Amino acid sequence: MKKLLGLLVVLVAAMAMFTTGASAVRNGQPDNGRHPYVGLIIFDTATGPTWRCSGALLSPTVVLTAGHCTDGAVAARIWMAEVVQGNPEYPFGGATSYEGTPYTYEDFCIGCGGGLPGFAYRDIGIVVLSEPVPTSVVDEYAVLPTPELVDSLVRGTSVDLVGYGVSQQLRGGGPPVWTGPRVRLFAPTQLVALNFVHAAEFIRLSANPAQGKGGTCFGDSGGPDLLAGTNIVLAVNSYVTNNNCAGVTYSQRIDIPEVLAWIESFL
Repeated sequence: MKKLLGLLVVLVAAMAMFTTGASAVRNGQPDNGRHPYVGLIIFDTATGPTWRCSGALLSPTVVLTAGHCTDGAVAARIWMAEVVQGNPEYPFGGATSYEGTPYTYEDFCIGCGGGLPGFAYRDIGIVVLSEPVPTSVVDEYAVLPTPELVDSLVRGTSVDLVGYGVSQQLRGGGPPVWTGPRVRLFAPTQLVALNFVHAAEFIRLSANPAQGKGGTCFGDSGGPDLLAGTNIVLAVNSYVTNNNCAGVTYSQRIDIPEVLAWIESFL
C-alpha cells in the first residue's frame, strides 16, 4: 500500500485487512543506475505530505504510478535520486524534487470486484510535473507496451521489479515491523498463473525469496513491473495478499487499450 507518513500508519494497517497495496521491492538489491527513470513520490492531502509511492517517468514531465496513490491527493512531488534517505528536503520538497499534479484513472475503484484479484479496478494514476526533469538528471524513460502485450507472454516470463520503501522485516518484542531506507531497489521475479480470474486486468507475480525471487511490500505502490532487461512497463505494483509480502503479488496491467489511450493523452 502507499506508505502513509507519521501516525496514519496505524489507520492504514487497520483498513488494510487481508489485502493491502503493494510497494517497495523485497529481497532486492541496490538499483545501481539500472532504472534512473524510477523515482520516489510524495503525495499531499489538504494537511500536507501524507503518503509515498514509486513511479516511472514516461517523459520529462509525465510520471506513471498507481491509482490508489493519486486518489485523494491534491499535489505531489518526485525525487529521482537513487538514495532519498537522509535528504533534509524530504518530504516537503525543494531543489532536489519536482512538483506535480496527480490524476487518477476515471474508472478507478477499490473493492469493486470479487475475490482478491478484484480488490482494485483500473489502479492507474499519472502525475504531471510543473517543470521537466532535466536530462542531466534523467536522460532515458520508461516505455509503454504495445496493446495486449501481456497476452502474448508465457508463464515464467522474467519481470524486473523496481521501487523504494520498506524491504526488511524486524521481529521481536511484538508484531513484526516492516522497515528499510528510502533507496531505489531492483529484483527479478516471474509471471505466474496467467489464466486466473481477472487476468484481463492484472498480472500475478511470484514473491518467493527462498527461490531467489523478489516481491513487492508495504511502502511505495505504483512502481513499474518491467519486461526483464528492458524499460517496457507491463504493469504497476498494485497490492499484496498477506502481511508477510510473500507468495504472489498483483499488478495492474497498463497494456489494456483504453488504459494506454488514457495514459497517452498526457504525453
